[in-house]
Amino acid sequence: MSKFIVSLSPHAHGNDSVERNMYGVILALIPALIVSFIYFGIGSAIVCAVSVAACVFFEWAISLYILKKQPSIKDGSAILTGLLLGFNLPSNLPILIILLGALVAIGIGKMTFGGLGCNPFNPALVGRCFLLVSFPAQMTTWPVVGQLTSYTDATTGATPLSLMKMAIKSGDVSYLDQMPDALTLLLGNVGNGMGAGTIGEVSAIALLIGLAYMLWKKIITWHIPVSIIATVFILCGLLHLADPVYANPFAAILSGGLMLGAIFMATDYVTSPMTHKGQLIYGCCIGLLTVIIRNWGSYPEGMSFAILIMNAFTPLINTYVKPKRFGEVVKK
Repeated sequence: MSKFIVSLSPHAHGNDSVERNMYGVILALIPALIVSFIYFGIGSAIVCAVSVAACVFFEWAISLYILKKQPSIKDGSAILTGLLLGFNLPSNLPILIILLGALVAIGIGKMTFGGLGCNPFNPALVGRCFLLVSFPAQMTTWPVVGQLTSYTDATTGATPLSLMKMAIKSGDVSYLDQMPDALTLLLGNVGNGMGAGTIGEVSAIALLIGLAYMLWKKIITWHIPVSIIATVFILCGLLHLADPVYANPFAAILSGGLMLGAIFMATDYVTSPMTHKGQLIYGCCIGLLTVIIRNWGSYPEGMSFAILIMNAFTPLINTYVKPKRFGEVVKK
């Protein structure tokens, strides 16, 4: 009599994989990358290329010579970390500082915890925040859009977020009159001697194209980006109604790194909650923290810090919203 053999689960397989998702996110970043090349020119190309190459090299070297295991750089995660780190840097940042940021992002933010899937914090944001604290002058010197051939000697200017912060600190609404309109912020070509911020935050429309692509390919769901953007919009709208010294909600969501963070940084699989309910809680808290830091903190931007803070709360959120196992008895 033949034996009936039952194999271990899972029994169904799909086309989803780490490589597919990583390279899918990289493809979604291409519109914003192209726009950054158009607006910042050679500076954007140098910063992104150095960041990607450094992250790939450091992951390869740490895996091979320190962790003594086969490098997994082909999965695209190191490339994505490098690209996201580059997107969070100004386009005139010196190469040595970029290399240091890549080493911290990969060495401390990722490989120290065991590599992909084990890191509690978004590696690119770990590198970015380290550089912001260590080199505040270089990390907050913003080149003016249209400097196509310059790099470290680029002309710099204040960003829309800087104007918002000055309006709040001084109580002078006239600072907000210097703000670009919503359409200009959507396209990213702020002009008029104004700095546009980091490489990846220059054009909101390019980032929204990336969001549409990832939703179409089901790489991410809508819960985190929409909850972040909606929370910031509602809170900033209420503040603006209470006191015009606070910028209008459209300017708030289209300025700075909000779109970049909400779409590409907060949605990181490893550091965000697993359930949709948890993702909504996570996104709303990121939006709340971003508004608090932007309006009453020392830094004009609060997106990076808000995401890292909520990365630390992700295990707690997962525990809170963990679904009941089938057949589990609920204690009354």
